[in-house]
Amino acid sequence: MHEALDLTGHVKDLGGAFTVRRLLPDARRQSVGPFVFFDHFGPTTVTRDTDDVRPHPHIGLATVTYLLAGRIRHRDSLGTDRVIEPGAINWMTAGRGVVHSERWAALAGEGGMALEGLQLWAALPVAHEEAEPDFSHTPASSIPERMIDGASVRVLVGDAFGLSSPVPTLASTLYLDIALEGGVAFELPARGDELAVYVLDGRLEVDGVVLPPTILRVLPAGQGARITAGTKARLVVIGGAPLECRRHMWWNFVSSRRERIAQAADDWAAQRMGRVPGEEEGIPLPPDSPSCDR
Repeated sequence: MHEALDLTGHVKDLGGAFTVRRLLPDARRQSVGPFVFFDHFGPTTVTRDTDDVRPHPHIGLATVTYLLAGRIRHRDSLGTDRVIEPGAINWMTAGRGVVHSERWAALAGEGGMALEGLQLWAALPVAHEEAEPDFSHTPASSIPERMIDGASVRVLVGDAFGLSSPVPTLASTLYLDIALEGGVAFELPARGDELAVYVLDGRLEVDGVVLPPTILRVLPAGQGARITAGTKARLVVIGGAPLECRRHMWWNFVSSRRERIAQAADDWAAQRMGRVPGEEEGIPLPPDSPSCDR
């Protein structure tokens, strides 16, 4: 039996004093189920002077945005213009390539705005890496929820506890938001795939071992867990079927083929990946670009 693995992550500055805690990828673990990227941003206060995320490209993945507080305006090269709000799931399939921006400064108001959320990337199955890009918004009211053994469970993505999320996916994927009162014990069933638990707030024990906030605990393969709340607590569970093969990851690109990453870098440099309507700026390639021309 393999032991659980605790990932502490690291703080990354995205510019303009806006930082995130990045749990995946990690040197010891690239993915949990299809998820190859896990960012927790906030809680923080953004103002009209806080830098937005300017247009940038993606390939080979789906971005999964879930807000706990605040609002973000998402715009993309498909023509989508959507204000993301707490409790909704926003799933953008990049496939062969999409460009998007994420902005909050204009929504902050004079007094600023509290902002907190999670952004995950799900690597697309190899057969769908070049799928047509798409954006799917599922409002909070459409996310299934029920009380189970004293815990409030929202099935954000996938199927669990007899509930099925309407969020469309291309592979077996699980994403849960669970709130527990103090003293509650909750059984997370084994599923035969990969699972990890992340505490957003409160004090939890997972199989008798304390799991503090900001730690991502990857459970032993194929196993569930007994989760006990010493205080009122909130956590998320992520997972799903393991990837068919390890992915190459560079900047905002994910692919099973290294040469595809280089091609995407060249396409972005040459402005061949499209534009967000009405937005002329964009984030330039990092200096270590894996260009096909080098």
